Amino acid sequence: MRVISGKYRGKILSSPTTTLVRPTGDKVKQAIFTKLQFFVADKAVLDLFSGSGALGIEALSRGASQVVFVDKNIDSIKLTKKNLKSINCDAKVLHCDYTIALQTLNQSFDLILLDPPYASGVYENCLELIYKNNLLSDDGVIVCERDRLKPIDSKYFTLTDTKNYGTVSVDYFEK
Repeated sequence: MRVISGKYRGKILSSPTTTLVRPTGDKVKQAIFTKLQFFVADKAVLDLFSGSGALGIEALSRGASQVVFVDKNIDSIKLTKKNLKSINCDAKVLHCDYTIALQTLNQSFDLILLDPPYASGVYENCLELIYKNNLLSDDGVIVCERDRLKPIDSKYFTLTDTKNYGTVSVDYFEK
């Protein structure tokens, strides 16, 4: 795993040692951030289900002003902190369940990266909590990585684009 572009380009990140964490592949990560290349700079980002922190670190590398990392798995939290330390960056890392984070965060985000375990079934609940707690800025984007065969049904946000990469799909939602 590596940082694709920006300030930390080429930096090797530590990978999970467990199969419980599925990092976003470099191809998918590059596609997401190529699509968002002119959007990320100076934005507040929420990396929900952060795993290794690779998506949020990519956002930092590309100029995001702030990234908040959230994961309930202690090993993921440790890995995220290790990867942040390797780039000499101090960011907010929350060790809690997504429901607690989405109910207690008191700011809006310009970019929300949503990458839970594919079989978790939490996508719609996440989108509902993001909507009800007004966590997405007016011009914000939610990026959801998911299993290609399991589309997300959101009545709270507009699906503006879907890209497919083998067995993975990435959905882009806006207000």
